[in-house]
Amino acid sequence: LQKHEFFVDMTCEGCSNAVTRVLHRLGGVQFDIDLPNKKVCIDSEHNVDTLLETLKKTGKNASYLGEKSAQ
Repeated sequence: LQKHEFFVDMTCEGCSNAVTRVLHRLGGVQFDIDLPNKKVCIDSEHNVDTLLETLKKTGKNASYLGEKSAQ
């Protein structure tokens, strides 16, 4: 699986819940939400465009930060 890192302009628990909701709906993803740093790390076979579109469904500003090397 590819590990991707995204910036999502989350300010509260509600924002991270919205991210969780849209990603669960997409399916086939494992993810970590780093609320203080406004980052979402996603392990997925979906391409970056699909993931970014999905994150934008939260209504939050989202952008792709790059690929994370598996550690």
